[in-house]
Amino acid sequence: MPAVSRALAILRLLAANAEPMTLKAISEELDLVTSTCLHILRVLVEEGMVKVEAGTKRYSLDVGVLSLARSVVENNPFPMRVQSALDRIAERWNVTTIGMKVSGLDDLVVLALARSRGPFRLYVEVGSRVPALTSATGRIVAHYAGLSDSELARQFKSLHWENPPLFETWLKEVKAVQRKGFAIDRGNYISGISVLAVPILDAHRRVTHAIAALGVADTLTASKVQALATDMQEEAAGLAQ
Repeated sequence: MPAVSRALAILRLLAANAEPMTLKAISEELDLVTSTCLHILRVLVEEGMVKVEAGTKRYSLDVGVLSLARSVVENNPFPMRVQSALDRIAERWNVTTIGMKVSGLDDLVVLALARSRGPFRLYVEVGSRVPALTSATGRIVAHYAGLSDSELARQFKSLHWENPPLFETWLKEVKAVQRKGFAIDRGNYISGISVLAVPILDAHRRVTHAIAALGVADTLTASKVQALATDMQEEAAGLAQ
């Protein structure tokens, strides 16, 4: 249903922008016909999902989205369960931790996070969407996706990194997830930042969620990474029960 897809695209765009946007800016950003964009925005305004400023005619999210988000949290115990684990890891290791929902190869959705005590701050919020195959978590998703090397190569070409790894290197790291039980990104996704990720599996050994820890690369030595990974794996095992 194109109208539904377009409405969701508009909501995601408004969520990603701190400032209200004009009709022209929204339609150009999403490559939508202006009249079509306006029609969808009017419906979203009527439903309380979007509000429009009377004077400037700029659009932004409205409180209607909060009731939907609240329902997700109330009906999904994972954010509450993972939060305590994220808090423990962040406090123990002085890293920023994130709990994410894995939904295929498109995006990961941030469900919970705990920030480190150090100067490093990651600009991500609950509800943010992260490209599924980038960073350390992406290596885990790629491993459990069961794709052929040629399909992984095709997917890899569409990824965006600050310091892109070679495909051959990335593929080896994807395959190493089977042996290690975790994945690490050393400054590829975000320059100077190491990201460590572990999967949370269901009863059928499918990855449903993931936990990631982020810290300044220089502070995450090889020995610390291994100890941190073990700690995260123990927390992930508990969350999988």
